Formats: sequence, structure tokens, C-alpha cells
Amino acid sequence: MRRLFISTLVCSSLFAQPAATKSAAKGAATSKGTVASKGPAKTATNPALLNPAALKAKAPDIFKAQFTTTKGDFIVEVHRDWAPIGADRFYNLVKNGFFNDCSFFRVMSGFVAQFGMSPKPAISKAWEKASLKDDPVKVGNKRGNLVFAAMQIPNSRTTQIFINFKDNVALDTQGFAAFGTVIEGMDVVDRLYSGYGDNGPDQGLISSEGKPYLDKSFPKLDSIKTARLLPGAAATTAPAAKK
Repeated sequence: MRRLFISTLVCSSLFAQPAATKSAAKGAATSKGTVASKGPAKTATNPALLNPAALKAKAPDIFKAQFTTTKGDFIVEVHRDWAPIGADRFYNLVKNGFFNDCSFFRVMSGFVAQFGMSPKPAISKAWEKASLKDDPVKVGNKRGNLVFAAMQIPNSRTTQIFINFKDNVALDTQGFAAFGTVIEGMDVVDRLYSGYGDNGPDQGLISSEGKPYLDKSFPKLDSIKTARLLPGAAATTAPAAKK
């Protein structure tokens, strides 16, 4: 599996996409206190997730999604004009339950929290080559903003996402375009377990073995119980896209 290497001013290695081979993409983040039980939600597989090519719905101009995690809830607001291709992908993933039971497999305190690898190998395999064209960066990597991870090649985004813990402005010039932001519960994101540092799960094993591998080898990782779209699309005071 290929990895993305970015400037050492930020971190020696950052984001990788799922693939069939083993990888050294690392994960996890320190947290203080707990809010909910660590047990995974028991959710059935949506057959639609096995056919990425069919999940092409256009997202609303503005929409919200609620993530219920093992540390509590947070709410994301997506602005399609920030990064329409990424926003549409995120909308379809949430709508169809892709993120349910996904772990925050790479959380680096003071940098990013990364998630978006399926707990089910069949789904991981289905999405391996479902890459997206890059969006131009209109809104950058401010604290709380959500951005798709990518490999060190153009148009390589698939399902992995990271949330910025701080303003990571160096990522803006490297093509990482934000599509949404955490508008409630950023304190929950801040508490995600980071004790494994950048020496956490192997992405190849996450892809091939799924959640059982993570539960056995990295039991302290936090995870998403459910992610769902919220009704309504009222705008908030989130920053506008640059012209």
C-alpha cells in the first residue's frame, strides 16, 4: 500500500488510502475521560456499500451529519461549495452507513484524527479503486475542518477523512481541501484516544481483517457507533469559501 509523504515541517508521513497490500499508516490519539461504552454498534451491512459506482447522489448545498462515538457526539456541517466532489462523496458515505463502526485508527494529538476505513473487509475491497478527482483548495485546514486523505498522487481520495486538531496551514498548499467543519462537539474529538501515537494499526490489516484486528491489537482506539444525516440545511457562521 502506498502512503502519502508530506513536509517534515508537519509530519513525516500522513495520509494513506486503503489498498490490498500492507501499509504502515499509523493511528490513534490521547483522550481524557470517557462518555460512552467502547462496544461496537451492531449494524447490518448495507448492500449498496458494495457498489460504490451507484452511490452518486448530489449533496445539498449545506447539510449536517451527527457522529455518535465512543467518546460522545459531534456534529459536522458540510458546505458543498467548499469542495463539491468531496462533499458529494461524504454525503453518500454517511447516507448509506459507511462510517458505522469505523475506528479512529490514526489520531495524532495536536495534528489530526483520521478515520474512514471500513470495519468490514468486503466493503474495504469494494472501495479500493473508487477514487475521486481532486477538489481545488477553497477552504483550508483550520481547526475542526474535515478533509479527505490522499496518497502522494493526484486524484487518489476514496473514503479516508481527517479532522484537524489545529490550524494545519501547511497542508493547504499540498492540495488538501476542506469540505466541512465540526460545529458542535469538538471537545469530543479532542478526547479521542491517541496513546498509540503514530505507531498504531497497519492499514493493510485493517483492510483485510477489519474490526476484529483493531479490537484485538488496538483495543483502546475510539470508534464511530453511528453517523447519520440530520434534517434541515440551515447555514451557520462557518467561514465562506474563497473566491
